[in-house]
Amino acid sequence: MTSSERLCVVTGAFGYTGRIIARMLLDRGMRMRTLTNHPRMPDPFDGAVEIRPLHFSSPNELRASLNGADTLINTYWVRFAWGGETHESAVAHTKVLIDAAKTAGVRRLVHVSITNPSADSDLPYFRGKGQLEEFIRGAGISYAILRPTVLFGHGDILINNIAWVLRHFPVFGMPGRGDYKMQPVFVEDFAALAVSSIDGDANVAIDAVGPETYTFAELLRMLKEILHSRCAIVPLPPTFAWAASKIIGAIMGDVILTMDEVKGLMRNLLVSNQPPPCSTRLSEWLRQNADSIGAHYASELARRRR
Repeated sequence: MTSSERLCVVTGAFGYTGRIIARMLLDRGMRMRTLTNHPRMPDPFDGAVEIRPLHFSSPNELRASLNGADTLINTYWVRFAWGGETHESAVAHTKVLIDAAKTAGVRRLVHVSITNPSADSDLPYFRGKGQLEEFIRGAGISYAILRPTVLFGHGDILINNIAWVLRHFPVFGMPGRGDYKMQPVFVEDFAALAVSSIDGDANVAIDAVGPETYTFAELLRMLKEILHSRCAIVPLPPTFAWAASKIIGAIMGDVILTMDEVKGLMRNLLVSNQPPPCSTRLSEWLRQNADSIGAHYASELARRRR
């Protein structure tokens, strides 16, 4: 089957990672369809991507939307509970989607997970991702599970908003001593890995990480130096740092950080022991984009409302 004959379905092709993945698939000559909760958003693909609703309450509709697809790339998830959506409901919804894909005869599933998931974790994000990985392994469909850490790139949330705080506030409250680690991955590298994973039939789970690992304190110092920021980085008890982020979030009408995210970061869950498959260095990218990183606040909740 040629690329132009293969149909790939991407959940959330109007979202951050989904949009880049969809663009790469179109450049490859694939037929494209997206399942989205926001079908009335402005179409960035000028009609090149067929749009269907992502209705988890209607498995028959989902199955019909997946008929004829060779591959499903699933980016659907929720970062935190909001507006009636929880990590538990996201797990249930994703299971419905995967069952629909199998029934529709989809050959290959590319699923976005996270590093160090565990079905027994006390952190709902990591627990949900672990539960879904277990489900996928028993679903009877060829799969590639991709486990990114923190994504960076134009329009990212976390690193951009850290930079925004360093630009605009006199003090940054760092949870604890900042000696815990993170291994950021460039969003376009991640998208390219997702696109390459549609080929083949081998079942794989890949930590989608970049080549550089930083302690959180090192990351803050690097950002401060690149931005020429005078912001003071002050170690705080984790609950105090989280409370400070809530105050800023209230000002911005957003959720900047959750306590579960603080715990996951401080447990070193955003690093990998696998060789990094992605090559772009955060340090180099930040220096190349120093004028734009953190220039504007990126709102998580604004994206959800679109």
